[in-house]
Amino acid sequence: MLGDTTSGDAASGAAPHGGGAGGRPGRRALILVENLSVPFDRRVWQECTTLRDAGWKVHVICPRGTGRDTEAETEIDGVRIHRYPLRAATGGPAGYLREYGAALWHTARLARRVGPVHVVHACNPPDLLFLPALWLKRRGARFVFDQHDLIPELYLSRFGRGKDLLYRAVCALERLTYRSADIVLATNESYKDVAVRRGGRRPEDVFVVRSAPATDRFQQVPPEPELKRGKPHLLCYLGVMGPQDGVDYALRALAKLRDELGRTDWHAVFVGSGDAFDAMVELSRSLGLADQVQFTGRVPDADLVRYLSTADVCLSPDPRNPLNDVSTMNKVLEYMAMGRPIVSFDLREARVSAGDAAVYAAADDEAEFASLVAQLLDDPEKRARMGKIGEERVNGPLAWRNSQASLLAAYAAACRAGIEAGRRQRR
Repeated sequence: MLGDTTSGDAASGAAPHGGGAGGRPGRRALILVENLSVPFDRRVWQECTTLRDAGWKVHVICPRGTGRDTEAETEIDGVRIHRYPLRAATGGPAGYLREYGAALWHTARLARRVGPVHVVHACNPPDLLFLPALWLKRRGARFVFDQHDLIPELYLSRFGRGKDLLYRAVCALERLTYRSADIVLATNESYKDVAVRRGGRRPEDVFVVRSAPATDRFQQVPPEPELKRGKPHLLCYLGVMGPQDGVDYALRALAKLRDELGRTDWHAVFVGSGDAFDAMVELSRSLGLADQVQFTGRVPDADLVRYLSTADVCLSPDPRNPLNDVSTMNKVLEYMAMGRPIVSFDLREARVSAGDAAVYAAADDEAEFASLVAQLLDDPEKRARMGKIGEERVNGPLAWRNSQASLLAAYAAACRAGIEAGRRQRR
């Protein structure tokens, strides 16, 4: 039996109810993730360790990683992780159906082995994990929905197919997930507004748990001028490279920086990977940027910190679309944690996160984006001020300790809902 059976009612197949967010032995949470492996998914890992420190026995079901997080089962820092093999989608909608079908089958299989839990905590994408969550809910668990992405907006932004049949299907799945959940976690106030307005949830049942960088992971080291490849300045992009992430906008802006503004005093490094990685490498070549732009792929944390500690300006080129305008970008927070000034397009939640730690080009205006990069390269004092503002925000109002309090309050509310449900059943 892979599952921990310390819970008093584990053998009965029914999850016991109780009050409070933690501190009582035997309280068990199961976190379901399909999009990334754990602990590579930093937000999920921070949630795991927060719950562990509050007295919960935490299990996670997630896919295996590639190159890391490859063990089928492991325990890391007291968190039990169960992983399954998963092939990423290729070939359009049929590929996603295969991926999600396999993920659901493995999740249900492993959930049975974990056994009864007090809370099942499902992290999207996709909005299909409510199905195994409902199976656990019928056995007494409370269901917490952790909405990492707005899937209808993601569909519109990524595929450009409009509000077709598949769009209506993902909207229906989101509604079912909202309806099934006892508590919803939103990554920002924009997502909370969607949960209330579109999902019909009561505001008191939606808790904002912002993603925040692990500050112990982002500690500055002495800059390394050799990373600039002989140029005075280093520009840095960090993050996923998917169709909606704007790496193509950044590359075209850099071409304008060189060709229209006459600036060749920079080297740029793009750290990360994703569906569009190969296409972005090819685009950089077609723009004649191959000698000034470096693509590293995913790198160890130590190398990531070296690049960010040396960078003069960091890039957040996410274009305005239905998803990006209301989403919190992890890279923006990570740039801020490292004290780096940012150039971003003018997006609603980018301003909420970065404030004066960034300068903002009109949405999708690559020429203005390039101009703002040039202005920051010429103003080291402004860069230093912006970097300081970012550090203060990440260590103050945007710090993970604030999200920890909200997460534990959400779990306390879920447990209270369990107590009330138990009382109703006994009447």
